[in-house]
Amino acid sequence: VQLQAYGGGLVQAGGSLRLSCAASGLTTESYTFGWFRQAPGKEREGLLCISSVGDNTFSRNSAKDRFTISRDNAKNMVYLHMNSLKPEDTAVYFCATYYPGRDVVRCGISEQLYDHWGKGTQVTVSS
Repeated sequence: VQLQAYGGGLVQAGGSLRLSCAASGLTTESYTFGWFRQAPGKEREGLLCISSVGDNTFSRNSAKDRFTISRDNAKNMVYLHMNSLKPEDTAVYFCATYYPGRDVVRCGISEQLYDHWGKGTQVTVSS
């Protein structure tokens, strides 16, 4: 299983950015995906996840109302849509995945759930 996050960059505060996560080596539709980030000097935190069936998501408060997650199983892609970006959103962003077994409806953003991680992509928000 390989995941590759990309699409990061430098953006001004208030701007938008879409991160992409390309998945390979797995049947994408059978897996749950999540987005995480790690800011300088801070622990990595989970942001959002999307269930295997794709109709349930979960967002941490810091991401709610500004970030959304979506997936395109036909393209083996998962996306993180970020709006109204703030300087405190500056971080390395990671996508990750786990096989949910029968729990295809729910998802979680606890790191311990995730078996496979991609290399991160840097997002820098300037004030």
